[in-house]
Amino acid sequence: MKRLPYERPTKHYDERVISIDEQICSLLKQRKVLADQDPGYPPFAYIEKWAAEYEFEAEFLKSIFGTIYGERWYKPVIEPIEFRKHIPVLTSVEHDGKFYTVNGVRQYSNASVITFYMEWDVTDELNHSKRRNHFELDLGEGYECRMDTGGGGAGYLSFTYVVSPPLPDNLTGTVLTFREFARPHKNEPTSKEIIIRVD
Repeated sequence: MKRLPYERPTKHYDERVISIDEQICSLLKQRKVLADQDPGYPPFAYIEKWAAEYEFEAEFLKSIFGTIYGERWYKPVIEPIEFRKHIPVLTSVEHDGKFYTVNGVRQYSNASVITFYMEWDVTDELNHSKRRNHFELDLGEGYECRMDTGGGGAGYLSFTYVVSPPLPDNLTGTVLTFREFARPHKNEPTSKEIIIRVD
């Protein structure tokens, strides 16, 4: 999904605060480095204390920390261009009554596209529909994996991921780890991992 460009809400800027704004950027960088790139989100009790101390609305500070927490969603969105080839994978695993499959990888000049399929017995639909599944793809360091689309129906779901930079054409030894999360865009992993190894 393409992100709309952010429009500056006003032309007004008081240049007297430029050094403070630069310090804010510097402190955000320090915050990430100190926390090994994963500072998390402050407890609401801390935010409410800071709101009272510095005379801000708590909801305003919650929104600011929410934006900081979601920094990864502001990375440039890679759109696949110049299709090159299909690479067959044809690998499946079964886990807890569900069948997971990756049929192949679509190779583009700037990215790879992987579709992850999930199937289950439709006669047990009530049991499987209690919780919506959401999986994130992990290919290890050096690869950015973004879920592009997802959907399904009775007895099946599919998720499509854009991977950049593109995977090598020889996928032998590649390990695709699909990690389940309780909700999209939330750092709440469940214990389920589906691992598909390309031989």
